[in-house]
Amino acid sequence: QVQLVESGGGLVQPGGSLILSCAASGIIFSTYTMAWYRQAPGKQRELVALITSDGRTNYADSVKGRFTISRDNAKSPLYLQMNSLKAEDTAVYYCNAKASFQDEYWGQGTQVTVSS
Repeated sequence: QVQLVESGGGLVQPGGSLILSCAASGIIFSTYTMAWYRQAPGKQRELVALITSDGRTNYADSVKGRFTISRDNAKSPLYLQMNSLKAEDTAVYYCNAKASFQDEYWGQGTQVTVSS
C-alpha cells in the first residue's frame, strides 16, 4: 500500500520560514518524480515545486527564490524549505509522487497558514 505522509505545516508569521516533509512508503522512491502542490480556499490546486528522480527541479514563479525542494533518495523523505513566507502562501500543501500517468499518488495534505 502506497502512503505519502506530509508533516511540518502550521501557523507562521509573514516573513517566517517552515520546512515541510513527506515520508513515502510502498513505492521505490528514487524512481518517482516528486512534487509539492498547494490549494488555497476557492482556488484550484497548483504546482509549487517538483524534483525529478535525478534531482532536476522546477518551481512556480510565485515561489522562485523563496522555496527549495529537495529529496533524499536513500531515506525517502521529500522536503520543501519555505522562506520569506507571505499571506498568499496560505494553503493546504500536498505531496505528490508520479512515475507515469497511471502511477500517481497523493498525500493527505498539511495546512500552512501565514498570518500575523
